[in-house]
Amino acid sequence: QVQLVESGGGLVQPGGSLRLSCAASGRTFIIYRMGWFRRAPGKEREFVAALRWSGGSFIYADSVKDRFTISRDNAKNTMYLQMNSLKPEDTAVYYCAARRFAGGGVVAGDYDYWGQGTQVTVSS
Repeated sequence: QVQLVESGGGLVQPGGSLRLSCAASGRTFIIYRMGWFRRAPGKEREFVAALRWSGGSFIYADSVKDRFTISRDNAKNTMYLQMNSLKPEDTAVYYCAARRFAGGGVVAGDYDYWGQGTQVTVSS
């Protein structure tokens, strides 16, 4: 099993920045890909960004491309999401997820393990 814990959410003004972290523990050696998803109030969970745990293969949703950057530190078993130029429509609960097998990556059903989520609110 893999355990995931997100942190770094909070309240930020439009145009501001936040960095989310996702700490992985347990059988992390089985992870192939990790990603970020978000769920806004009244909406479905949507894909934000993903990467291959061994490096590379970055994928971004069009809505966050050029504003968000996904990265990881394997030594710390931690994934990050640097969010810049935040907009009110970025308000959501952000979840990190891990996938065991190659392929996939932009669909929630592709992932095997999930964190509990961290709230991000963009408001003046």
